[in-house]
Amino acid sequence: MTELREPAHRVSRRAIGWWTTRALLGWLALALPAIVGIVVIEGPALAVAAFVLLGAAHVAVMPQWRYRVHRWEATDDAVYTQSGWLSQEWRVAPMSRIQTVDAARGPLQQLFGLATVTVTTASAAGPLHIEGLDAKLAGELVEQLTVTTQAAHGDAT
Repeated sequence: MTELREPAHRVSRRAIGWWTTRALLGWLALALPAIVGIVVIEGPALAVAAFVLLGAAHVAVMPQWRYRVHRWEATDDAVYTQSGWLSQEWRVAPMSRIQTVDAARGPLQQLFGLATVTVTTASAAGPLHIEGLDAKLAGELVEQLTVTTQAAHGDAT
């Protein structure tokens, strides 16, 4: 029987840099139109300062926090994930319920040598995502899960 528990493995430490870069790019995308708007309408400097402080706090805190929370584990019986930072989620996918296993690498993930493994199940809650894995480890995990799920009894529905 599978149970909800803290998974054993952390994601790659390089995920901190990946999450930091994503957050920074997101804040920069928001900042440019905001700064143009403030300059054009001569908005209050306090609004700019608040925006910059909020962005800086998010970029500084979120990646470290996510790294502490994000965990994963694959056993012969199930895949366990724990993710989030403000809102946290624990998931368990029994091997007999797994339908597909995929790995994906976006441009930033490639830059950091990372990948995301997606485990699709018959669950209405949707697939499990293990983000921030070392790319080589992600490939090995996909291979391991493929072999394990083929040996699992059940119909994955």
